[in-house]
Amino acid sequence: MSPARKAPRQHGSEEALPRSFWALLGAGVGLGTASAVAASSSALAAYFARRIVTPERVRIEDQEVLAVQGTGAQRRIILKATPETVVDGDYSFFFDAGAGHARLGRLEDYVPGEGTVTRPVVTEYSGDLDRAVRGRWSGVVYSSPADLGYDFEDVLIETELGVAPAWLVPAPNGATTTWAIMVHGRGATRQESLRGLIPARQLGFTSLVVSYRNDGDAPATADGRYGLGMTEWRDVEAAIGYALEHGASDIVLFGWSMGGAISLAAADLSSLRQYIRALVLDAPVVDWVDVLAHQAQKNRIPRGVGRLGQFLLAHPWGRRITGLAAPVDFRAMDWVTRAVELRTPTLILHSVDDEFVPFGPSALLAGRNPEMVTLETFRKARHTKEWNVDPERWESSVVTWLTETLAPRLTPGQGRQLGQ
Repeated sequence: MSPARKAPRQHGSEEALPRSFWALLGAGVGLGTASAVAASSSALAAYFARRIVTPERVRIEDQEVLAVQGTGAQRRIILKATPETVVDGDYSFFFDAGAGHARLGRLEDYVPGEGTVTRPVVTEYSGDLDRAVRGRWSGVVYSSPADLGYDFEDVLIETELGVAPAWLVPAPNGATTTWAIMVHGRGATRQESLRGLIPARQLGFTSLVVSYRNDGDAPATADGRYGLGMTEWRDVEAAIGYALEHGASDIVLFGWSMGGAISLAAADLSSLRQYIRALVLDAPVVDWVDVLAHQAQKNRIPRGVGRLGQFLLAHPWGRRITGLAAPVDFRAMDWVTRAVELRTPTLILHSVDDEFVPFGPSALLAGRNPEMVTLETFRKARHTKEWNVDPERWESSVVTWLTETLAPRLTPGQGRQLGQ
């Protein structure tokens, strides 16, 4: 029996840094004197570096609600058109500081001249949508495994920092001893990775949907900072240990965005890495330097400011400014340069128009290590919304690839049969 759901706290998919941050950077660059420019650039680079590794506890609700109409199957919401709301697919709308959560269906009407979009309200998980004035768009769709019709348990995983909550979704009829571990991205929570349960369930996997340090669910570190994958993998290792203790023989890691960087680090560094048979990565960060450079260029930030921010994150001296307990090892997380060292079969699903984590490094990684890396290219999905735009293709790609990759470990004929 699944436990009753609680109202979700604020969560969502990984996003770019706030507009206010980029505006502040741009303003600083405009100062008149050389000394003022140097001082401003240093201060802004420090701010840049801190923002990268500091979890955001309050998410900006910048999506305007124009109207909510009807009831039941006829219920509709009219929103201001934005680059996100005009893209087809199912999404979530969070409002009332994250206490309200509604699932919205596929695009029904888009009026460019009026700048409005209309979508059906599929489910209202929590809150009073009629009273919503503003909210936040998200690629999250489901609130808990129960929304998919799956039984689940709330479990606690012992990590080096304390217990981290997870959802355990048992395999149907104990079909296989392969377990899937779902790892969400930066600024998100477990709800982001619920989409991965669908193909995992088809393949007969038991799934663990995990939390990790500093994500607001799991214990925080003393510095309260993201390690961008270089520290969080230890919590994934603890989840692997939990799975092995409870009957797993093989592990597949699913990772979204920074969750991809975490999964790659686990496959590289964990003492249990021999049990990781495959990686399924959605819009993964495979080169943080490229991500940070992309954000700076996109927002017209001088290259030197961005490089100084990277230096502060990577150098032991910068810890006094960033608040990190240890510097970030960008070289260790540069999987484009380290492509031939990746020896775990990996499926990457990535949209060419990703506005936060560029598609290019994923393509380079796949090109440099075609033996281990398979790339499924999507379009018009932006960041971590490949499933939202085309769930059938996303799920079938995962099922087909995992069936072929894990064929000797699945029940004969099972994976192929369930995937078709």
